[in-house]
Amino acid sequence: MNPAAWVGKKIVGWLTSDRVPVQPPLCDFDRVRYEVRPCDVILIEGRSRVSEIIRTVTQSPWSHSALYIGRIHDIDDRDLCEKVRSFYDGDPREQLVIEAWLGKGTVVNPLEKYRTDSLRVCRPAGLSRQDAQHVLKFALQHLGFEYDLRQLLDLARFLFPYSVIPRRWRSSLFEHNAGSPTRSVCSSMIAAAFASVRFPVLPVLETLHDGSLRMIPRNTRLFTPRDFDYSPYFDIIKCPHTDFTGSPSYRNLPWDEQGRVCNKMGDYLTPKRHADAIQHIDSVSVTDSAEPENPEVQTTVEAVTADKTHE
Repeated sequence: MNPAAWVGKKIVGWLTSDRVPVQPPLCDFDRVRYEVRPCDVILIEGRSRVSEIIRTVTQSPWSHSALYIGRIHDIDDRDLCEKVRSFYDGDPREQLVIEAWLGKGTVVNPLEKYRTDSLRVCRPAGLSRQDAQHVLKFALQHLGFEYDLRQLLDLARFLFPYSVIPRRWRSSLFEHNAGSPTRSVCSSMIAAAFASVRFPVLPVLETLHDGSLRMIPRNTRLFTPRDFDYSPYFDIIKCPHTDFTGSPSYRNLPWDEQGRVCNKMGDYLTPKRHADAIQHIDSVSVTDSAEPENPEVQTTVEAVTADKTHE
């Protein structure tokens, strides 16, 4: 193997290796599996180093996005079914997602891969089944494409104030035929799939002279995972561990009874004890400031005060 390629592979492996989760995910994965529908966009918090970088750059808790394609038999086009089978040789009854992943390109993975991650399901509101199949077809045609690291770096630069970036560092996203047509990143590929059926994610809105609005397609290469969460055209399907629908069951949650609050995992505080300590200090201060009942003590206090004043 070429030494440069070997070093690059090691760096990518270091960036993409998942760290052990320090707390349970915020969502109930079994409910996610039940609720998710083909063409839903799944946002993933991510636990790798590259996930932290993306979250920092995009100022969002979501570092990755995947398109849910369902089970193989959920795909109407038989040719596409065979293409999925050529990229995934697991159980055909497994729930699958298509995603662009650093170091692996555009691949098919089981949804089960994200059981220990915090997820959010974004559902395109009102998308017809026919258009949903077209979106899936568009995305599946990208299987095997490489991950476009250059686009990710360009996007990172674009998110900084454009005027302060040196000209030689400025993004090439808007240059004619910029980038390779056989490369992709997760959010851009999914945004382009929805754009193929003219379904809006976050279009630019232009106000016309008569007050009406016109939608202008946004460059799909600029999309990040948070845009699907922010978009008013996607319904957010949350899957908490406890469902409050129909009854105030939140009253029966297994709350900690020790009176603790948590700043972050492992950093706990008991406000009641803290308040009691402050109250005790205040009471001691009040007692010290009150006049003592013993005249001898009063004399001693006055003498000490006089000495301090003299000094």
